[in-house]
Amino acid sequence: MSLFTLPTSTLPAAIGYSMPAEWERHASTWLAWPHKLESWPGRFELIPPIFARFVKTLARFERVNVLAGGTAVMAKAQGMVGDVPNVTLHDIPTNDAWVRDHGPTFLVGLDQLPPALVDWQYNAWGGKYPPFDLDNDVPRRIAEVTDRQRFSPGIVLEGGAIDTNGRGTFLTTEQCLLNPNRNPKLSRTDIEQYLAGYLGAKKILWLGEGIEGDDTDGHIDELARFVGPRTVVAVVEEDPADANYRPLQDNYKRLQHMTDEDDRPLEIVPLPMPRPMHYEGQRIPGSYCNFYLANGVAVVPEFGDPSDARVNETLAKLLPDREIVAIPARDLFWGLGAFHCLTQQEPA
Repeated sequence: MSLFTLPTSTLPAAIGYSMPAEWERHASTWLAWPHKLESWPGRFELIPPIFARFVKTLARFERVNVLAGGTAVMAKAQGMVGDVPNVTLHDIPTNDAWVRDHGPTFLVGLDQLPPALVDWQYNAWGGKYPPFDLDNDVPRRIAEVTDRQRFSPGIVLEGGAIDTNGRGTFLTTEQCLLNPNRNPKLSRTDIEQYLAGYLGAKKILWLGEGIEGDDTDGHIDELARFVGPRTVVAVVEEDPADANYRPLQDNYKRLQHMTDEDDRPLEIVPLPMPRPMHYEGQRIPGSYCNFYLANGVAVVPEFGDPSDARVNETLAKLLPDREIVAIPARDLFWGLGAFHCLTQQEPA
C-alpha cells in the first residue's frame, strides 16, 4: 500500500480528472464484436449467440456501442443485434474482442472540463498474441467518435489489471503490473505515479498472483472487485489441494489488512470459486469476479455450478439497487475471459 502526492499540473489528475467506480452512472458500454476464431479454438460458433444475448441484456439498461469494423464483422453484428434498440455499431476494426484491456479508460472531470479518456499502450498481455495493432488503436478511434480529449501516458496497461472505488483507492496485482513483459523499465513506485497522475489514484492496494490458466498474468478482475467505496468481493478456493488455494488465500489475507484512501478498514466478502473446468487438457480460468456492473444491472457469469446461486444471492445483497442477471459463461471462458473482459464503461 502506498500514499503519494499527485504529479505535475499538466497531468489529468492535477487538472481535475479521475477514474470513477464502475457502479457509477454510465453513458454507455463499449464492446467489440467477437470474430477471432483462435480465441475460442474449436468452439467459436458458440460465442456470437452468447455475445448477442449479452448485448441485448445491457441494451435494456443503457446505450451499447459495439466495434464491428470490416464488411464481414459488421454484417454478422447487424444480423444479430443491428435492430436492437439502444445499440450502435461502429466501423472500427479490432484484432480481438477484449475491449476491457485494449480500450480506453474513460475519465470524469470537474465542471467545465471537456470529456476525456486515457489511451494506454496495449501489447496483448506481454506480446502473447500478435498482431494487436488494431486493438492498440482503439482508444484513439473511440476518442474521435466521442469527441473526447485523449491523454497518452505511453506505458502498457490493460483495464482488467485495475479496479477502483472511484475515490482514489485502486486494486491491482504485482504479477501483472510489475511483470517485465509490460513495462520492464518501470518500478513499483513509477507505476503508482502513473496511476496517480492519469487516474487520480491516492492509494494502491497490491495483491499477489492470479489463478491457474489466466493468460493475463493475474488481472484483478479475476480476483477481487470493489462493489462499494469500502466493500470488496474476493474469490477464495476452498479446496487446499487446488492450485488456486495458496495464491487466493494470500490475496484474501492481504485484503483483510488493507484500508481505503482514508485509512478505514475494508469489508471483504468472500466469493467461492467454481469447480475446476478443463478443456483439451487446459485449465479454464473461470471466476465469479468477472461480473460487469451497468446501470441498474449486474451481469454475472454462470457456470452450471452449485455455487452459482450462492454467488447471485451474495451479490444481490451487496448490490440491492441492481437486477442480477446470470448468463452462461463456460464457453466464453474457453477464450480465457468473460463479461468484464468484454466491456468498457463510459461514465455519464
